[in-house]
Amino acid sequence: MSIKGIPVRHIKASNADQEVLEHFSIRKVQQLTYKQDLSQDLHRHDFYFIIAIEKGSGSHAIDFKHYGLCDHCIFFMRPGQVHELLIKAESTGFLMQFKPDFYPSGRFSKDLLRSLSHQTFCQLSEEQFHRLKTILDNLNTEYQEKQVNFGEALKAGLTIFFIELLRNKTRPDDSTDQNIPYQQDRLEEFLSLVESQLVDHKDVSYYIDQLNLSTFQLNAITKKLLDKTASELIDEQVILESKRHLLATSDQVNQIAYKLGYDDPSYFIRFFKKHTGHSPQAFRQNFR
Repeated sequence: MSIKGIPVRHIKASNADQEVLEHFSIRKVQQLTYKQDLSQDLHRHDFYFIIAIEKGSGSHAIDFKHYGLCDHCIFFMRPGQVHELLIKAESTGFLMQFKPDFYPSGRFSKDLLRSLSHQTFCQLSEEQFHRLKTILDNLNTEYQEKQVNFGEALKAGLTIFFIELLRNKTRPDDSTDQNIPYQQDRLEEFLSLVESQLVDHKDVSYYIDQLNLSTFQLNAITKKLLDKTASELIDEQVILESKRHLLATSDQVNQIAYKLGYDDPSYFIRFFKKHTGHSPQAFRQNFR
């Protein structure tokens, strides 16, 4: 869902190999934080954005959830997410971004991206980060040298990076449960559907039909992996979209209600207050 009024940043190219360079870029953080902080006000992207901090500090708010920047951490952002970023001077690492149509569209590639899309933050050990840094170094070299077929090399490098990042996502105690990969896939399908269909569909019944699951099966998956019911996850997404509009646009509350699929703004106001403790207008005034 797009949010009018929030600045949208784009990948820009300024030299040869235009098609690749307009769809992918990678930079070292230290090139941007030499003797000064890197600060970005509230905005969103039309591309995937990955931050890998090797050494450093700062803060990062993604969809109004606040994180501290620290050594050996990874942030993975989807197109459309709203964020503010502060990386303190002398921090090191990588910033990488690519448009959705840059990465291959095959089933395996789609599954990789879907599996990562709801893993906003990942804290790694030094050893785990070093393995990923080796891949990022290779990607950066390909991007800088631009040798023959470097675009394909970048796509291959992204796949290796995603696989390694997903390996770190798996908890050690998951390995004894053979159902975890299946359950994780179904959860990610559900979350992706909710994100794309939320305006028109807020009932669990729609999603169980789309996923060919029973309410019991879907709730068993969401409770096991996130300790929340499917209905609670839908409500959370409604609140997130509401906050995006309230804090990043000047739309009136009734306009926001209509955009989120509510025919009755008063019902939307009651729903928002029930879940946040504030009316939409009070939330906007207190947190903006």
